[in-house]
Amino acid sequence: QVQLVESGGGLVQPGGSLRLSCAASGMIAWINDMGWYRQAPGKQRELVATISKNGATNYANSVKDRFTISRDDSKKSAYLQMNSLKPEDTAVYYCNADIQSVWSGRGAYWGQGTQVTVSS
Repeated sequence: QVQLVESGGGLVQPGGSLRLSCAASGMIAWINDMGWYRQAPGKQRELVATISKNGATNYANSVKDRFTISRDDSKKSAYLQMNSLKPEDTAVYYCNADIQSVWSGRGAYWGQGTQVTVSS
C-alpha cells in the first residue's frame, strides 16, 4: 500500500520560514510528478508547486520567488522550502504524487495534510 506522509508544518510569524517534507512509502516502482497543494478555510484546494521526475518546476504566481520545491528520489521524498511567509499562506498543505506502484499500477496519491499558520 502506497502512502504519503507530510511533516514540518506549524506556527510561524510573518516573514518567517518553514520547510515541509513529504515521504512516500510502500511498494513503489517509481514516482513521476510530485507537488504541493494547499487549502485555506472556506476556499478550494489550490496548486502551490510541482516538480517533475526530471526536476522541472512550476509555481503558483502567489508563491514564486518565495517558495522552492525539491525532491530526493533516493528517499522517495519531496520538500517545500517556504520563505517570507505571509498570513495569506495560512492553509493545510497537502503533498501529491503520481506513483507507479509495483502491485496496483499507476495512480495519484495524497497525504493527510499539514497545517501551516502564519500569524503574529
